[in-house]
Amino acid sequence: MERPIPTGQERTFADHEIIVSKTDLKGRITYANQTFIEISGYTEEELLGQPHNLIRHPDMPRCVFKLLWDTIQAGEEIFAYVVNLCKNGDHYWVLAHVTPTWNLSGQISGYHSSRRVPERKALEKVIPLYRSLKRIEGASSDWRTGMQNATVELLSQLDAVGMEYDEYVFAL
Repeated sequence: MERPIPTGQERTFADHEIIVSKTDLKGRITYANQTFIEISGYTEEELLGQPHNLIRHPDMPRCVFKLLWDTIQAGEEIFAYVVNLCKNGDHYWVLAHVTPTWNLSGQISGYHSSRRVPERKALEKVIPLYRSLKRIEGASSDWRTGMQNATVELLSQLDAVGMEYDEYVFAL
């Protein structure tokens, strides 16, 4: 599927709505609720089986997704601010709660994400941070090196305030 070009237009959803999706271990979408379908602009058929990064906005720092994946693959939950890209190029911000899904044998069998409308005041701090991290990522000719450099910066900022990322998210 071809990636849309960002329009700069923000979409929102109601405070009482929750965007829900489930993925397999590789991050391919296995479930999308109606709110996810409506806000993303994709049909259920277009979403199912696709990598969840189908909705990744180009302004979203890779280092935040690395932190997210490292955390859930280790069997822990994470809360993160994420900007997503709609099918038509619009975007929407979420406060995501991502958790591993466990099978009866105690193995991680997939991942579950519930996303809510974020507080606007929190985004006033998150957006400049993410811009800064994206600049660091883009300063390297190798995307992996850029992501690593941005990760070091993010962890340094968190260390300076004495918080883990989840704590930081809730302190905003």
